[in-house]
Amino acid sequence: MRKLILQMQLSVDGFAAAADGSGSWMVWSYGDNWTWDPALQDYHTALIASADEILLSRKMAEEGFIGHWEKMAGQVNNPQAVFAGHIRDAGKVVFTHTLDQSNWPNTVLAKGDLTAEVKALKKKQGKNMIVFGGVSFVSALIAAGLIDEYHLIINPAAIGRGMPVFDKVQGVLGLSLVNATAYPSGIVVLQYRYAG
Repeated sequence: MRKLILQMQLSVDGFAAAADGSGSWMVWSYGDNWTWDPALQDYHTALIASADEILLSRKMAEEGFIGHWEKMAGQVNNPQAVFAGHIRDAGKVVFTHTLDQSNWPNTVLAKGDLTAEVKALKKKQGKNMIVFGGVSFVSALIAAGLIDEYHLIINPAAIGRGMPVFDKVQGVLGLSLVNATAYPSGIVVLQYRYAG
């Protein structure tokens, strides 16, 4: 059975976005310039290459995630192009209760029960799946125990208040540490597996 991997940037105090939804405090806030050091870029690109399907919330899709990375994939001189190409080529599954059809290439809609839909996707043949966000969607996946592996990108910033992703967890979420790596940009990547 393939795994669902979460990769998400967090502040030191555990927030995935500021209270207003912004990520300006992130070392890399998904602009045209890749401000991560080369080793972190390589890690990021290798992780997305290990998956062939991306799970997204309707909101994240509608806010331009798919179009942004398609555009970046075409900028062959940009170091993000290889990473972006993996996103462009991967199948996308947009979770929604309101959309009736997908307007994005290589994308299907998941309109049923979250747990049932994800469990069915895990049984499909292929590489692993990856989810990047949005915040409430990731929070629901975590609370339902659907994330198999966590790649938490801890930024060297505390923001005081914001949007958490572990706020719907009931009881203790047991995790096993797989790896912890510090990068020159000040980022620390913590890799955990679900221990439940």
